[in-house]
Amino acid sequence: MPGRKRQQDLGNMASLSERQRDILGRVRAAGHAEIGALARLYDVSPQTIRRDVNALCAADALRRVHGGVELPRQGANLHYASRRSLNEGAKRAIAEAFAALIPSGVSLAASIGTTPSYAIQALEGQRDLTILTNNLNVAICACDRESWQVQLPGGTVRPDDRDILGPGVEAFFARYQVDFGVFGVGGVAEDGTLLDFTEEEVAARRAIAGNCRRSVLLLDRTKFGRPAHVRGGHLTEVDHVICDAPLPGALAAALAARGGEMTITGEAQ
Repeated sequence: MPGRKRQQDLGNMASLSERQRDILGRVRAAGHAEIGALARLYDVSPQTIRRDVNALCAADALRRVHGGVELPRQGANLHYASRRSLNEGAKRAIAEAFAALIPSGVSLAASIGTTPSYAIQALEGQRDLTILTNNLNVAICACDRESWQVQLPGGTVRPDDRDILGPGVEAFFARYQVDFGVFGVGGVAEDGTLLDFTEEEVAARRAIAGNCRRSVLLLDRTKFGRPAHVRGGHLTEVDHVICDAPLPGALAAALAARGGEMTITGEAQ
């Protein structure tokens, strides 16, 4: 039964309307929304909005509260399908900017998360790539490219997140020195600390960053202030940050002072 429910939830996410996706993005940015305010914003009835948010709640993307809707409980990430559809335009723009940095014939380590999967998907023009990843969606995409090689660590799969974590993953990345390490994060604190939802996520990300010649952080603007709670690394330790909006001034200056680069895609949300 749990497996059947998971498949139903993923199917619900795939069939969301444009308005439902927009509602999800707005609640993701603000943390909550009132039914009445959403009805006025979209010029529809409260009953219509209730049907929209009920669909989002059925997919475990949101949670109903009295008079409105909010994100799932703090400290838990959204289901992969929910996250993949969230801010999709920004993520695709970030992915295209990443693809412009990557030549053929190099090696990459790619982390868990939705934005790295978009980034690897965008490398459709590159040949002879070697991809190391604990992200199953990245692996599936990479397997479709005739001249690419794909390597995965052993371990237990997290079905809802479509990835592999644990000490074996950290040891896997530590065995290699790749040309590029590409990763996202659960959130970025005001002081630039990088945040994720579990210690295993942080450890895997840091293993990638520590075993590559050039680290690339893919970051959409909603990650700033997001309440992930496990600390691990700092934005200024990254070689290149690609974001859909300018970084806060102090962080941008600190990154530049340490020799880091920025690419701003300018994708409006």
